[in-house]
Amino acid sequence: MIIDQNSNSLINRLENLNWLMISLIIMLAFTGFIMLYSAGGGSYRPWMIKQLIYFMIFFPIMIFIAIADIKIWFKYSYAIYIAGLILLLIVAISGHNAMGATRWFRIGAINIQPSEIMKICTVFALARYFYNVEVEDIGKIKIIAIPLLLIMMPAFLIFKQPDLGTSAILMIIGASVLFMAGVRAWKFISVGVIALIAIPFAWNFWLYDYQKQRVLTFLNPDKDPLGSGYNIIQSKIAIGSGGFFGKGYLNGTQGQLNFLPEKQTDFIFTMLAEEMGFVGSFILILIYLFIAILCYNIALKTKHQYGKLLVMGILNIFFIHMFINIGMVAGMMPVVGVPLPFISYGGTIMAAMMIGFGLILNVDLYKNAQLRNSGLLFHSKIK
Repeated sequence: MIIDQNSNSLINRLENLNWLMISLIIMLAFTGFIMLYSAGGGSYRPWMIKQLIYFMIFFPIMIFIAIADIKIWFKYSYAIYIAGLILLLIVAISGHNAMGATRWFRIGAINIQPSEIMKICTVFALARYFYNVEVEDIGKIKIIAIPLLLIMMPAFLIFKQPDLGTSAILMIIGASVLFMAGVRAWKFISVGVIALIAIPFAWNFWLYDYQKQRVLTFLNPDKDPLGSGYNIIQSKIAIGSGGFFGKGYLNGTQGQLNFLPEKQTDFIFTMLAEEMGFVGSFILILIYLFIAILCYNIALKTKHQYGKLLVMGILNIFFIHMFINIGMVAGMMPVVGVPLPFISYGGTIMAAMMIGFGLILNVDLYKNAQLRNSGLLFHSKIK
């Protein structure tokens, strides 16, 4: 059923939400709760209870975002982007330093990592910008310059924290939106060739020692099994020992005996693989893929370019996080601090994912909406 765009009925909007997708999100979150309970050694504290609180706070926010008039998000897309940049600047000026990086700022006892939210803010701005651009104009340098600036400004601020992984992910997400907007593939190939040529320069002058060590450890983790290679070696042992059906819930050895590092965040998939085995891991990946298919279907059915790009941009954030997290704990990619959506512990990533899916649900609800430009920033062509 398609919602009546002129209806102000709250009940009507709630009824027409994509409850299948909402159910799958709840299923993922519940999986995260039980794995965090296991990571706590069979205790609600310290992680599971906090994650449950985060979910209970942001679930109604997700629903509110989903049922709000899409014209609100359309009108304030640039303002949301600017707000995200301001948060990154706050981190740069007076952020909280931990483990040699300044990626958070504190509000009371709560740590906020704006770089996670900035990914969505960037998709907002890009979707809003390309709504105004005709397909035949997309290849022009003057048209591409502004979205490139929208991507590079937050990417640079995040890189300086330093957080190379998140900066690279933001650029990949931005590039994916450019591609979906109609930028020709040869331009991306050209940039890729330039990036390959620049690798020696980046290695010698841009990368920090710990970033170089991550790459070297990925290539040969056994070189330093008790040092830099310890995390990934323990992760592979845990995944392999899980076998087909796993060792059973709360019965993992690497996780329960604390051999597995960061088991509540970056390596939580490893814990699930050890306790639930290949079957549990496969089911979890299927849920992720099913959600991705639902999102892609929403993008296909959406009549306006703004909604299409918003959905696909947020879907890319979701999918890239899942792909990189699982790839790194399995030893197929360098270890970087990328959480597993809805599973890994963390208030900021939970907030980012819930806000993102609130927007996807909103686009689904208003897939046939007639949007009009607000005249804010850049060009203001009325469609």
